[in-house]
Amino acid sequence: MYSYKAMKQKDMAQVTKKQKITKALGLTATYIFLLVVAVIVLFPFYWMIISSLKTITEYRLATPTLFPREIVWYNYPNAFNTANLGTLFLNTMYVGIVSTILSLVITVVSAFAFARLEFKGRDALFAFLLATMMIPGELFTITNYVTVTKLGWINSYTVLIVPFLVSVFYMYLLRQNFLQVPNELYLAAKVDGTTDLKYLWRVMIPLSFPTLVSITILKMMGAWNSYVWPRLVANDKAYQLITNGLRNSFTNSEGFVDYPLQMAAVAIVSAPLFLVFIFLRKYIMKGVSRSGIKG
Repeated sequence: MYSYKAMKQKDMAQVTKKQKITKALGLTATYIFLLVVAVIVLFPFYWMIISSLKTITEYRLATPTLFPREIVWYNYPNAFNTANLGTLFLNTMYVGIVSTILSLVITVVSAFAFARLEFKGRDALFAFLLATMMIPGELFTITNYVTVTKLGWINSYTVLIVPFLVSVFYMYLLRQNFLQVPNELYLAAKVDGTTDLKYLWRVMIPLSFPTLVSITILKMMGAWNSYVWPRLVANDKAYQLITNGLRNSFTNSEGFVDYPLQMAAVAIVSAPLFLVFIFLRKYIMKGVSRSGIKG
């Protein structure tokens, strides 16, 4: 009897040991994989930083160096002045803030209508809007350009703001969040004589604040990274945004590009996005995850 118990305990100990070894090997393989992926993802950013600190002579060497032989810090103030980044920052912030505020108003009102108000054809209309998400945005570029040209909006802030105020994705995201609020609250508010706008402002918006923060961040980042449309409709330097302003700022009349200065400018422009991701990523994830629970 004692021998049987001892053998059984020994077998269990061996099984436990094998499980621990298997778990340790699995964790090791997982961390190695994540480390390799992290190196692949971060290397372009590392290359951007070291390139921005090189001289043009070192940058043009046949064999690239993985660390600057001579760190050139003055590339950053030179890049800021050469590209006139101050004006580009102000233009981009103005377009981003105005378009974000107006887009939030449209998104909130539309999402509330599709989530709470009862009207004929509501579900069919919302399904139609969702279907438009399957159409690539590039297909609308030519028609949008013809429209804004006929309206005389070329080279103005209007052409950079108005065409992209409505986002079906943001509307869907917020509508799904509104649907999580019990409908009994809405019915009780209507019994008390509360108007729809007052209920929206006092109840729905505070309860959906994380999603609204996510939409705000994503909209601002979209305006910050926008390139094709501003490049097409705003060639006047007074209305250029950061992305298309950097494109030709470091090219001389002979077609020579000063890449270290360009990389320094790109690093300056990318810094706000890194800060947004580091400090506000939890709001983005929380808002998106809350919107996918019920629908």
